[in-house]
Amino acid sequence: MESANQDINLNSPNKGLLSDAMTDVPVDNAAAARTCAPEGLTLAEEEELRSELAKVEEEIGTLRQVLAAKERHCGELKRKLGLTPLDGLKQNLSKSWHDVQVSNAYVKTSEKLGEWNDKVTQSDLYLSASSTLEDWNEKLTQSEAYKKTQETLSQAGQKTSAALSNVGSVISRKLGDMRNSATFKSFEDRVGTIKSRVVGSRENSTDGLHSPSGAGDKAPQDNAPF
Repeated sequence: MESANQDINLNSPNKGLLSDAMTDVPVDNAAAARTCAPEGLTLAEEEELRSELAKVEEEIGTLRQVLAAKERHCGELKRKLGLTPLDGLKQNLSKSWHDVQVSNAYVKTSEKLGEWNDKVTQSDLYLSASSTLEDWNEKLTQSEAYKKTQETLSQAGQKTSAALSNVGSVISRKLGDMRNSATFKSFEDRVGTIKSRVVGSRENSTDGLHSPSGAGDKAPQDNAPF
């Protein structure tokens, strides 16, 4: 009966699933691992390597915990010092650039560039080209066309300065003549007269408002009956 009850019913809705009795069967991990052991290793060597692997993984976990604690402490120190993430980025960039400058590749590249520069500047082709450019420059500056062009530009600058100075003198003289003309003086007199009249009328109106006899000038009304 027990064996019959443990048989799988093909018509059951749970067919294809393991029974609870089979899920409780213990599994020997060591035995399963030994079945997958690489070839060429003895059982003793395999056990030694697995033990060393477990120790290394444990050390890695410990180091991660220590690193996380150090990073938290570093963040607290930066916060107390008022350092922002931007300051940290600048510091990292400066350190990275310094590391690049002191690196062997950078030093060797700089030395190579210096050697190439020395070779180029000391080569016959470079010296000949420099000498040719100097000769052309000397011939150009001593040529008649260059001298005439320089003189023409100098004269043009002088004439421009003189013309601007003359324009300023003419404007100043015209303004002086205008102020001394009879028309301008007549205009000034009229403006002064209008100004004095406006000021005088304002003073008279102000005196009239503040005069104590202003209320007594009006004749009293006769309210007596006829």
